[in-house]
Amino acid sequence: MAFLDNSGDIILDAVLTDTGRFRLAKGDGSFKIVKFAFGDDEVNYRNFDSTHASGSAYYDLEILQTPVLEAFTNNTSMLKSKLVTIPRTNLLYLPVMRLATDSTVPQGVDGLQGNGKISAQLGNGDGLNQSSGTYLVTCTTTVEDNLAATTPFLHGANVASQQNYIRVDQGLHTSNISQAFVLDPDLKEDQYIIQMDHRLGTLLTPSGKTPTPVSFIDDDNIATYYVSGDAYVKSVNASDLKTDGSSTDIGSNGYFACHGPMGTVLKLNIGASINLNTSNYLFQTLGGNQTTSLTNTAGAAYTVKFIDTIIKVTGASTGYTLNVPVRYIKEN
Repeated sequence: MAFLDNSGDIILDAVLTDTGRFRLAKGDGSFKIVKFAFGDDEVNYRNFDSTHASGSAYYDLEILQTPVLEAFTNNTSMLKSKLVTIPRTNLLYLPVMRLATDSTVPQGVDGLQGNGKISAQLGNGDGLNQSSGTYLVTCTTTVEDNLAATTPFLHGANVASQQNYIRVDQGLHTSNISQAFVLDPDLKEDQYIIQMDHRLGTLLTPSGKTPTPVSFIDDDNIATYYVSGDAYVKSVNASDLKTDGSSTDIGSNGYFACHGPMGTVLKLNIGASINLNTSNYLFQTLGGNQTTSLTNTAGAAYTVKFIDTIIKVTGASTGYTLNVPVRYIKEN
């Protein structure tokens, strides 16, 4: 890994994916470039200085002088922020995705402007553990039985007991446009791409009982899933909001996390892999035998092994990406 010298012009620095190199090596004419991607992982656009004393030619100077990594093929490190092309020029805000958790939703009911509650049929699903800042996924029924009822977690072992799930809200995150406005169809995500480490877990339906078919698993053991339809994705709009505090509301976590026009709600669940359930090998090699203390059913400290990872969620239409923090836990 190295940085490119960007003191002059960089015309193009491109690499083939593993699949591209495989097809090129065949030498049978099957190699043909049909897709490519650009990224701007290194760029901090806040460095654009429209008040530079030397004039407009210097506004983006600091950005242009930012060191840029040479291209490499490790998909777990490269192109975390892919560039997208949107031909429309009349957009003031672009849609984003936000985790629907206690820390992202507003508290209190105050009309449609970002503070309405989603009606009960969408579910709440906040399995985020506030102390660790991650979604806890249990790898054995032993750790599930020992965790205090007040500890939110995803049942990665006994999926039949699943109640929580991961919820991602997609829409415009601004208070300048009322949620009463309908999000334009080309800005609404109806299909999502989910990527996760296949050695650690698998993607399940939100109810936690049905495995999701894997689209493919690459050479880094990253599994890719394409999800759509009512089992995972629901469109929402102002008519789905409840503002009267009635029993049909689902509590503080039921707020929509984006405060402007609403797109869709994505619901996901995770099952722990057999390797994590039956062996400590990955906890020793990937987790380093690290432990953390939670609370058990008796209210005392309960020590567990853990592995921290992320699940990458990408909108198929807009290309917006969200990294969901996940912690797999097992009894020590």
